[in-house]
Amino acid sequence: MGERKGTNMYYPPDYDPRRGGLNKSQGTHALRERARKLHLGILIIRFEMPYNIWCEGCQNHIGMGVRYNAEKKKVGMYYTTPVYQFRMKCHLCDNHFEIKTDPGNLDYEIISGARRQERRWDPTQNGQVVPDDKATIQKLYSDPMFKLEHGTEDKEKSLATGKPRIEALAKVQDRVKDDYLANRALRDEMRVVRKAKKAQSPWTMLLEPRLLWTSP
Repeated sequence: MGERKGTNMYYPPDYDPRRGGLNKSQGTHALRERARKLHLGILIIRFEMPYNIWCEGCQNHIGMGVRYNAEKKKVGMYYTTPVYQFRMKCHLCDNHFEIKTDPGNLDYEIISGARRQERRWDPTQNGQVVPDDKATIQKLYSDPMFKLEHGTEDKEKSLATGKPRIEALAKVQDRVKDDYLANRALRDEMRVVRKAKKAQSPWTMLLEPRLLWTSP
């Protein structure tokens, strides 16, 4: 029934439009109980755990995707992006933990009450694309010569990493580009197998099905 709160509104006979909207005239908020701490700058939201954590109160594991009713408040700014902090209670004990956003690293940071299950890795070790740091990005915008050198290095890296893959793909394409030759090679291979089976003794051919049925 929560989705009907915004549409099914009863206007009492003593309602006066000059006093404002229906919520204002009744002294309530459109978000109902979620806005009970709004005067403190806190909004109650539904928070989904961004990664696996360990609760420091009960030492239980909390998986990524578990949802909580969290108190959301603004604690700062990262340039023009607001930084929010979330406070929630563990569903397995009375411990509270706090998590805040980290826009600079595109991540979430645990402030207190829990510890992160470390599953991060170095992207350079498995061939992932590593984004440039902030100092490099600023220098790319301000220094044309550095931008040119950076672009040349990127081209050299792409050639060094992409050339072996392109050669491997070319070999695969050369192997399967002629359907007739590929089919002929497969038929020749199967022909050798059939001739080898025909060369077996009659007793072996009779016993082979029984061996297949009786094998564990």
